[in-house]
Amino acid sequence: MALLHGAAVTVLAKYEVYNPTDKTLFTSLALAVLVGAAAGWGAVDAWQGKPERGKNWFIAALIAGPVSGVLYVIGRAVFVDQTGASELGGALTGGAAFSALLVLIPAGLGLFVGGLIARKAPEEDDEAQPASGKPAGKPSQA
Repeated sequence: MALLHGAAVTVLAKYEVYNPTDKTLFTSLALAVLVGAAAGWGAVDAWQGKPERGKNWFIAALIAGPVSGVLYVIGRAVFVDQTGASELGGALTGGAAFSALLVLIPAGLGLFVGGLIARKAPEEDDEAQPASGKPAGKPSQA
């Protein structure tokens, strides 16, 4: 997630250099991709029943924040405008907090929705069994 966030913010900075007044749509699309990736991945984790998935996503958010900030500064220095280490402070405070929340909140929603989907799936399988309580396809021994 940190790599995805760092790349997205770097691409947004590069786009802003060429289109300084027309960045609203591009920014919205980038945020939608980041939110969708975290929510989708969280939903898949919950649907598959991964152990300690909430704790793992919390740790992932804590790591993704600062790492994406560092990747943003590196990416901006290499690809955009030779940004120096002076930008690292802002990227590791406000930028890191925003990235961490942008991972944690959608992933939490994804875990919730994925858990609901996982709970509904066994109920549908129960309806397919006959009323006698025996699994379908096995002969009865009477």
